[in-house]
Amino acid sequence: MKLSNLGIGTMRVNKLDEMYPAQDMLMQSGQLVQYGTGIMGYGTVPLLVKRNVEDIIRKCLNEAGLAEVQLPTIQPKEIWDKSERWNHYVEEGVMLVVESDKGTFCLAPTAEEAVLEFAREKLKSYKHMPVTFYQIGEKYRNEIRNRGYLLRGKSFLMMDAYSFDTDKEGLEKSYENVRNAYLKMAEELDLEVLPVVADNGAMGGKKSEEMMIISPIGEDTILYDEKTKTALNTEILEKENYEEYLKEEYGIDDISNFEERKAIELGHIFQLGTRYSDTMKAMFIDKDGKEKPYYMGCYGIGVSRMVAAIYELSVIKDEQGKIEGIALPYNIAPFKVQIIAKMDDEEKVKEAKALYEKLGKLGIESIIDDRENINFGARIKDAKVLGTPYIAIFGGKVENGKVELEETKTGKKEIITTEELIERFSQK
Repeated sequence: MKLSNLGIGTMRVNKLDEMYPAQDMLMQSGQLVQYGTGIMGYGTVPLLVKRNVEDIIRKCLNEAGLAEVQLPTIQPKEIWDKSERWNHYVEEGVMLVVESDKGTFCLAPTAEEAVLEFAREKLKSYKHMPVTFYQIGEKYRNEIRNRGYLLRGKSFLMMDAYSFDTDKEGLEKSYENVRNAYLKMAEELDLEVLPVVADNGAMGGKKSEEMMIISPIGEDTILYDEKTKTALNTEILEKENYEEYLKEEYGIDDISNFEERKAIELGHIFQLGTRYSDTMKAMFIDKDGKEKPYYMGCYGIGVSRMVAAIYELSVIKDEQGKIEGIALPYNIAPFKVQIIAKMDDEEKVKEAKALYEKLGKLGIESIIDDRENINFGARIKDAKVLGTPYIAIFGGKVENGKVELEETKTGKKEIITTEELIERFSQK
């Protein structure tokens, strides 16, 4: 990628939001554009980061045996009437409703109703289960309080999955399977995710866990036991029988050692049971020829929220504690190295272009700063605003055939040959 193709000049960044500095940096540099409260447009780099996160999510879910589908994001009122949730969502003001001469529709805030209509056409017999469907697509909620740019918006990318089983035991196995896939994807994304005991709330069902990361910018308060790595949402304590619930469902019989922490919720998984299949009369034929309701699980991940959390965790600072930029994790960074040359030195520009072409032929994603009329120092600062993990600098410190390689996260610099650089990135 040539940096000039991104349509940006020098990325001047002023005083940053103390709570969300990384996303504020994206806003100020034009990498995120806000059309209205909670409605965002993505520039090339954060868009590619989002796609790389999606790829890891897909990989882990596919390996766990889930089947990807696509459900409509505009849904007729009738299917929400079947679940008896239309009035609830409208009264709460969450639903974005579309009235037309062809009927009343909503922009999907979630997909339990849609997936049940999908399943009843396919899963007619016990022989067709167990199965877990998933999709990655936009959801829409008229959030009263949008917060943290991508962390909570009106439009957001979400992975939602739904398991279908013939009985409670099957549901528990499917739930555990998806739970393990969540933990694997968190590991691949280098996120320290905690499964947090949670309240099912309006979703219904019996058991649920939120996938959270401890962070001072989180809007949730959890109770956390450092020794056992066990956590629960403080909302649980509002249940009348919370002690019995914790012991029966999660084996927790003492919370005296738990301490309060702030956390960001990245996902939520539920054992719904037959709550929706009963209400919507979604049935299958069991081995005895009788109609039975599906046992369902529901599993969500806020993909755009996950991208926001990764950006905020990737902030880098100088020795004085001032924010310098962003260093994206290598495995999700769309460009692994940013190539910068002194534009008034023809030989350095030639070497930079040669390195860019060689990396491209090897399939190593790189970006070259070919912008005109921008000074050398600004180019290096901009590389850190874009979040590129490494910067290859053809400047005054290097001789022919050599390049200064800087690791953005640590600031470590070394002078190596271009051949050594190519070999190093070929092995990553």
